[in-house]
Amino acid sequence: MAINIPGVIMMAVFYFLVLGTGVWASFKSKRVKKKSTATEMEMALLGNRSISWVVGIFTMIGPSMSLTVTHQPVGKSVLQSTMAINIPGVIMMAVFYFLVLGTGVWASFKSKRVKKKSTATEMEMALLGNRSISWVVGIFTMIATWVGGAFIVGTAEMVYTPSMGLTSGLVMLAAYSTCLIVGALVFIKPLRDRHCVTMMDPFHVKYGKVLTGGLCLASIIIDTVWATMTLIGLGATMSAVLDLSYTVCVWISAAVAITYTLLGGLYSVAYTDIIQLVLIFVSLWICVPFVLMNPHTSDISTTLINNTLHPSWLGSVELQNIGKMADEFLFFSLGSLAYQCLHQRTLAASSTTTAKCTCFAAAFILPIFGIPPILLGAAGASTDWNLTSYGSPSPYERGEAALVLPIALQHLTPSYISVIGIGAVAAAVMSSADSALLSAASIFSSNVYKNIIRPQASEREIQWVIRLAVVVVGLVGTSLTFKKNSIILFWFLGAEVAYIIIFPQLFCVVYCNISNGYGAIMGLLVGVVLRVLSGVPSLGLPPVLHFPGCTLEDGVYVQYAPVKTIAMLSTIAAILLFSYLTFVLFNKGLLPEGWDIFKVKAQDSAQALTTLGGAAENTETVYLNENSSHTKTSEPVIHSNC
Repeated sequence: MAINIPGVIMMAVFYFLVLGTGVWASFKSKRVKKKSTATEMEMALLGNRSISWVVGIFTMIGPSMSLTVTHQPVGKSVLQSTMAINIPGVIMMAVFYFLVLGTGVWASFKSKRVKKKSTATEMEMALLGNRSISWVVGIFTMIATWVGGAFIVGTAEMVYTPSMGLTSGLVMLAAYSTCLIVGALVFIKPLRDRHCVTMMDPFHVKYGKVLTGGLCLASIIIDTVWATMTLIGLGATMSAVLDLSYTVCVWISAAVAITYTLLGGLYSVAYTDIIQLVLIFVSLWICVPFVLMNPHTSDISTTLINNTLHPSWLGSVELQNIGKMADEFLFFSLGSLAYQCLHQRTLAASSTTTAKCTCFAAAFILPIFGIPPILLGAAGASTDWNLTSYGSPSPYERGEAALVLPIALQHLTPSYISVIGIGAVAAAVMSSADSALLSAASIFSSNVYKNIIRPQASEREIQWVIRLAVVVVGLVGTSLTFKKNSIILFWFLGAEVAYIIIFPQLFCVVYCNISNGYGAIMGLLVGVVLRVLSGVPSLGLPPVLHFPGCTLEDGVYVQYAPVKTIAMLSTIAAILLFSYLTFVLFNKGLLPEGWDIFKVKAQDSAQALTTLGGAAENTETVYLNENSSHTKTSEPVIHSNC
């Protein structure tokens, strides 16, 4: 492509640098205004008549430094390559990005006004929005977090792919809704009652610094690769429709998300989610009729079962696939509970009731956003691609099933409609990417830096750590997008780590008093080893352990048992078993106390302080605040019968 990619990136960085300086100067102007008696006019036009000689020299020289350009005729080849870019599409995307960025900047001002009226710390303000997010904003930001680029593009791919079809898409939507309901019923009250800042706070109280640091690292990796996956989907979609470089699309989108997340924290993320979610809903529904009414697209109701152009997009539900489908359902529903972004929004709600209502409402509204991608995927399976500008063979036969949604937008709709569809995908990606950035920054700043590295860090220092973490995670996640063909690897690292490692650990640390550091380590080892030995076809790892139903198909062993769930349950069982064994060994004196690095012997006396039965609701709760580092590492978090 004739576009100077490094040049475009450098210009984007320059513009955001200038924009950031301007925003900072506006804050400085407001601070100066409060200390002076200058009028608004003098403040805006003359800078309070207080410009120093140094700044004055720079600003005096600046206007005279103009650039003289000699106009040269444009070569034919350059003109042709430039005309290949979808100019109206680029303009529309620029307008959308500035709209989102403007909303984020406005939200950052709102955040500062709220901070002046409250006693919240800088950390709570940036990460939890002063714990004052209303149920309306909460519903928008909760749904927008799940409706990302992978959600939209992936749902269309599922419906279009013959081996998956509508059945798999519906399973995923039902799983996400179930995740929100289970989260409301299981985790909201215990975490909010202890004033947690992140979902990892209970680990510090029970497991200490070293083990908690390792689990925090795993959580940060999950959020980083999640941001990478969403940006990969955006880059592929925008480059296909707008004829822009994949790299340019990814980096500009990431820069916008990083900028407004830096400025306002959760406030900026939550309020931009409202704009993004509205755009997603409206844009996708505008595109759907154009795709379905394309003359080369057959009636999807007739191709649901009987399709002569493509295998049926209904999908097949065979008896032997029941185990795998149940595995996928639990994988999406329970594994999603291990993402910090979910708990960040419930902890930021103004009350426990508000948090639960937010989750319940989002659970019922979320599937509605899955309808347009399902229809677009079905249209892709019902289209005679040989008659379109895409040509033959079909996307599935070319190995481009993952891009069926952008391909349908590009070749089955007018150009101005396809641009609207790309806006929806961009909005979806940014609504998930900013959540991933803030989630990773939350874990690092609160659980790693504040609780492990520098417990004595000031509020100002923590604020800068949060900003630095957002930038670093954003740059790392965006840099990984050059491995765009490794999205399966990123998916495995993120989703499977969440389901097999973080979720069992979170459940046990919240609900099982007997769990301790030894059990946590053994559970982690058992779960990971069992999952790898079960086989990971996407990574080319054949199964070593053959569960019932494992069959040899085309020379490859295929597991039909729910291997992911088996590994997850084995992790929980190992945590509880080895926790109990070590508890008995140390408390009975069978092992010397000097070997007890996790201090599980102290649990015997600590459990005596734990209230039994329903009376627990009437006792004072142990709060996980900034002084939690002084709590015994083995102190139980919540009573259970485990």
